[in-house]
Amino acid sequence: MLSTTFRSLQIRNYRLFTVGQLVKLVGVWMMFTAQDWLVLDLSGNSPGALGIVTALQFTPVLLLTLFAGKLADRYDKRTLLIISNAMFAVTAIVFAILVASGVVVLWHVFLFAALLGIANSIETPVRQAFVSELVERRLLPNALSLSAATFNTARIGGPALAGVALALIGTGPVFLLATALSIAPVFTYLLMRTADLLRSALPSESDDTRIVDGLRYVLKRQDLVLPMALMFVVGMIGFNFPVTLAALAKIDFHAGPSSFGLLTTALAVGALGGALAGSGRRSRPGVYKVVVAAILFGAFEISVGFAPSFIVAMILLVPTGFFSIYLAQTANQRVQMGVDSAYRGRVMALYVLLFLGTTPIGATLAGWWGEHFGVPASLWGSGLVSLAAGVAALIWQLRHSGDRVRARVRPRPSLRLVRTAPEPTPAAAALSPEPVLEPKVRTAA
Repeated sequence: MLSTTFRSLQIRNYRLFTVGQLVKLVGVWMMFTAQDWLVLDLSGNSPGALGIVTALQFTPVLLLTLFAGKLADRYDKRTLLIISNAMFAVTAIVFAILVASGVVVLWHVFLFAALLGIANSIETPVRQAFVSELVERRLLPNALSLSAATFNTARIGGPALAGVALALIGTGPVFLLATALSIAPVFTYLLMRTADLLRSALPSESDDTRIVDGLRYVLKRQDLVLPMALMFVVGMIGFNFPVTLAALAKIDFHAGPSSFGLLTTALAVGALGGALAGSGRRSRPGVYKVVVAAILFGAFEISVGFAPSFIVAMILLVPTGFFSIYLAQTANQRVQMGVDSAYRGRVMALYVLLFLGTTPIGATLAGWWGEHFGVPASLWGSGLVSLAAGVAALIWQLRHSGDRVRARVRPRPSLRLVRTAPEPTPAAAALSPEPVLEPKVRTAA
């Protein structure tokens, strides 16, 4: 079992990639946890200020991600990752010095949130596409699952460490420690054996790697459009925990930084389980796995919004975290494993844009809603939208595939999917000369 779960770690370059990401992400989550607490202190406990910071972190994703995808398809991804991680590290160092020196004010936090977001807007889509160069195709589902597990291991360790450290040593030292950890990927990328990378031939200078060609490629693929459209809605509305959890802990439950760390850790524990649940997958996940995960995530997020106490909220955040990452990684795998390598950078950039680039809109809305109607309402409202999106995606898929859901009450209640035809292979779908989506649906997406 363990050898199956962690089999991608047998590849040296992937091990280096994983170690670098784990160390950096522990630091990043420590920094973000301390930053959320710092913003509440500087703003007088304003959920709206938290929403602005989160929006500023992700606005560069909205503006620059498609360009980063073009870079990923045209230039060496490892080199791009070294540069973008170095940019992030330098920016984080300057920010940490300001915080540790005690001169930081709220507009400093806003500024550096945007600068760190610029580095991340280049790094994220390139890193997503780079995983396919580290392992062969049969290991790709496992590698993507372990990458999600690495991310969520950091989400467990980072906030927990930050919560304890904030209480013991204060905000400034936490920022300095987090910054030291964020430099790790620069060194691990440099240590990789470039001869072992599974690279496709880079286009020549005369080739025009256009962003619009990547968009047209996706529009011809209904099997790509559906998970991307679903993650667009859920990512924008449902995944606003950086805004809601800090405010929920401090404002509604009157808790300290260590208790806020417990809420974030509970979410991350569930998310780690969701990531590991898909680590044994060997083939491209089906569309119904994505849709059902979205429905269950929405249902559990609604329950968190109605939690009557801190303990109940913490318990409910575990399954919420599980289905949040199970959804995200299943959608990611479905997209990555259905894409031609020549388009992978641009397609993954579009995926990141829809999933993360819409966060400024959702974070601002969640902050405004929490300011005017309360943080719990922001949580259950977000869950309701995610649940509705999952149900709408299920209805759309059943209608266009001809599949049916058969319910039975006796002798034992059950639901069963009845397929009318096998799902087309990614290669066959890519050869379709016309977009699969009807014009009405395409416009709505």
